[in-house]
Amino acid sequence: MLRNTKGREEKEESDLRALTMAKSDTEELTKEIVVEEAHPYAFHVSGPRNLSSPNWRDLINSSWKDGNYKRTVIACFIQAVYLLELDRQENKSGENALAPKWWIPFKYKLSQTLIDERDGSIFGAILEWDRSAALADLVLIRPSGAPRAVLALRGTLLKSLTIRRDIEDDLRFFAWESLKGSVRFKVALEALKLVAERYGSSNVCVAGHSLGAGFALQVGKTLAKEGIYVETHLFNPPSVSLAMSCRNIGEKAGFMWKRLKSMLPSSSETQINGEEGEKGASGLGFKNWVPNLKSSGMALGKWVPHLYVNNSDYICCSYNEPDGTEEANDGKENVVPRNGQVAAAKLFVMSKGNQKFFEAHGLEQWWSDDLQLHLALHNSKLISRQLKSLHSLPAPQQTPGKPPR
Repeated sequence: MLRNTKGREEKEESDLRALTMAKSDTEELTKEIVVEEAHPYAFHVSGPRNLSSPNWRDLINSSWKDGNYKRTVIACFIQAVYLLELDRQENKSGENALAPKWWIPFKYKLSQTLIDERDGSIFGAILEWDRSAALADLVLIRPSGAPRAVLALRGTLLKSLTIRRDIEDDLRFFAWESLKGSVRFKVALEALKLVAERYGSSNVCVAGHSLGAGFALQVGKTLAKEGIYVETHLFNPPSVSLAMSCRNIGEKAGFMWKRLKSMLPSSSETQINGEEGEKGASGLGFKNWVPNLKSSGMALGKWVPHLYVNNSDYICCSYNEPDGTEEANDGKENVVPRNGQVAAAKLFVMSKGNQKFFEAHGLEQWWSDDLQLHLALHNSKLISRQLKSLHSLPAPQQTPGKPPR
C-alpha cells in the first residue's frame, strides 16, 4: 500500500515536472513569436490597412483599375526589395523572412533578384503574377490592369554593407544627373528588356523609390527610345543635381546673350551667311531638329511616367515646378492637357504642411490611409527637359550617286 502511494507521488511529480517544462517552452516560443511579430517592417505592422487581396470579384471589377490600389501595391513591391536586402544581411529565410509577406497577399511571386556585383547586395527584383496562388483563391485569370511582371528597384539603404555603393550612385546622379555609368543601370536595363520581350511591354511595369526611381526613370527612358514603352512609377525621384544647377546657369547666360545680341545692329553679311547656311544644311541641321522637339506626341504620348512627390521632400520637390506651358491643374488623373499638348508625365503631389525629411521622403507614406493626392500638372519643367532626349536627330540624308558604306 505504501509502495503504491509512493509510486503515485513519484508519477505526479514527474507529470508536474513535464508540465512545467512544457509551459516554459511554450512561454519561450510565445516570446519569440511576439518578438518576430513586433518587427517594425513586418507587413501586418507597417503595411497598408483595409486592403483586400485579389479574389473572384476582381474578374468582374478589377481593383487594379483603381489608381490608389495600383500605387499602394507597387509601393509595397518596392518595400519588399528593401526587405530582401535586409533579410540577406540578417540571414533571414523561410518563415523568418520579412520580404515575401509584402508580395504574397497580392498573388505575386519572386522571379529574379538583381544583384550588385560590387558588394553582392540586392537592389532590385522581378515579381511575377502567381497563377497557382491565384487559382487557390478562385481567381481564374489575371485581373485587368494587373501587370504580368513588375521590376522594383530600391533606393539608398543606410546599412554598413550597402551604404558605400548606394552613396556612390547617389553622388553619380548629383554630379552628372545620370546613372548610366553604374553597374546597376546595365543590370536593370537588361532585366527589364528581357521581361518585356517575354510578356510584352504592355504587361510589364517598372518602379522605384528615391535612387531606385532615378534608375527606373532612366531605364524606362532608354527603352522608350527603342520603341519599347513600359509603364513607369517613380516614388520620390531625385531632382537635385550639380549638373542641373550648371545647366540652369548656362540657360540664364544664354538668355542674357540673346538679349544683348538683339540690341546690337544687325549685319547684312551675317544675314546672307545665315541664309546660305540654312539652305545648305543637311538633315543634321538644328533648324530641321527643332520641329521634332515640338512634335512630341509620338514618344511622349506612348510613354508617360507616373511621379509621386512630396512638397516637403527637398530631393524630389523640383519636379513640382511647371514648365510654363501649362498652369497647375488640380483635377483628376484623366484630365486632358489644353491646346492639344501631350502630357510629359503624370505628377501626383502630396502636401501635408511642414514635415521632417525622413517622413516626407519615406516610402510608407504612399500606402497610408490618410493619403491625399492631387494631379498637380501634366508638364513638369524638369521632366520635360529630361524627356527631350527621346527625340533623336533625323538620320543623315544619303548623297545621290554614292552607295552607302
